[in-house]
Amino acid sequence: MNLTTDWKIIRRHFNKSFSSNFYVSIASVDSKNNPTVTPIGSLFLNDDQTGFYFEKFPSKLPKHANNNPNVCLLGVNSGRIFWLKALFLERFPDFPGMKLYGELGKRRKATEREIKRLHRRMKVTNGLKGNTYLWKKMEFVRDIKFTKAEKVNLGKMTAEL
Repeated sequence: MNLTTDWKIIRRHFNKSFSSNFYVSIASVDSKNNPTVTPIGSLFLNDDQTGFYFEKFPSKLPKHANNNPNVCLLGVNSGRIFWLKALFLERFPDFPGMKLYGELGKRRKATEREIKRLHRRMKVTNGLKGNTYLWKKMEFVRDIKFTKAEKVNLGKMTAEL
C-alpha cells in the first residue's frame, strides 16, 4: 500500500476497526528488545499521514518510546456480518486488517480541537459512568508520524484488494 495515495482508504479502515473493536493495538519494543502490545481506544488519524492518541492509561508504551520510538499499529475490522459474508463468499469485500508503521513523538498537551474530536467520538456513551472514568479528563496526547502501511494478507480471500 502507498501511504500517501491510499491514506483515505487507510483512515476509513481504521475507523471501521475502531467501530467494531473500540480499540487498535500498538506494538512496541522495550529496552531489552521484548515486544509488547498496548490496546489504545483513543487513536485519531489526521489528513497528513500522522495521528495521535490520548495518553492517560498507557504506562509501558511511553517508556518504550524513550528507547525506541518505532511502533506498529494493527487495526482489524471485527464486524460479525463483515466476516460471515466474507467466509460465505470466500473473499473479503474490503480489508479485514491493516498495519501502520510509524514513530512516536513526544508527549504534549492536547489541543482544544483534539479534545473535541475525542468528545465527538465518545458522545454515544455520554452519561455512562465508564465514559466519565475513561474519557473525561484526557489532557495529553502523543503524536505518531507514519512511514509505511501494509494490508493484512489472507491469501485468495484478500488477493483482489
